[in-house]
Amino acid sequence: MSPFPYRLVATDLDGTLLRADESVSARTRDALAAVTAAGAAHIVVTGRAVPWTRHILDDLGYEGIAVCGQGAQVYHAGEHRLLTSLTLDRQLAGLALSKIEAEVGPLALAASRDGLEGEVLMGPGYRAHPGPLPYVPYEDPAELWAAPLTKLYLQHPTLSDDELTRAARATVGGLVDIVMAGPGVVEILPLGLSKATGLSLAARRLGVKAAETIAFGDMPNDIPMFGWAAHGVAMGNAHDELRAVADEITTSNEEDGIAVVLERLLSA
Repeated sequence: MSPFPYRLVATDLDGTLLRADESVSARTRDALAAVTAAGAAHIVVTGRAVPWTRHILDDLGYEGIAVCGQGAQVYHAGEHRLLTSLTLDRQLAGLALSKIEAEVGPLALAASRDGLEGEVLMGPGYRAHPGPLPYVPYEDPAELWAAPLTKLYLQHPTLSDDELTRAARATVGGLVDIVMAGPGVVEILPLGLSKATGLSLAARRLGVKAAETIAFGDMPNDIPMFGWAAHGVAMGNAHDELRAVADEITTSNEEDGIAVVLERLLSA
């Protein structure tokens, strides 16, 4: 077997490492195990905040560093502690939200609170994804701003995710960052925050450089990560914006797209 050509394998979770049922296939687990046995590190880089990520990492037996919350949180899974955490300026976020709503009309909102046990608040009309992830409903808008946040989630009653993202970015692009992270998931983040910023912090802790990194993803929020890494691989199910900047496109998350690439590199 030839040496594996990268020292770091960065994988998104939803739509990438995870299948639709939130499981990781045996084939993909084996490929990642082979990569780590060959001397590379595997790092999860996800839009999910730590409370929505921890159970998946525990199931994988993952004990290293993970990047969560679109780069806001660097989390040590083995020690169950936050190494870094960046919060959203709530006053600035409120201003951005008011400007977006003045442009497109009322929005349904949710938010991730900061911290290892940070709750996800969900407001009236927000469409929750089916599944086991916990959230706390709220009625009083003041609850949304009562504690530090890592991000806000936006939904519009008629605009598509792409349309909402474009409109919000055009309206408040100089105040905050707007990303589309998945179906029904448009987010307000601190300006300048991305998966690339979180990944670069984590890689520095691991002593690994961008030139030694291969990254896998499926959505536009993975674009900065692809820009940072030496090689970006879009899943077969990836959004067109990510496919356009990818170095290669593999099969879908349901077809072991990560394993397909890693097995090829391991046997090259």
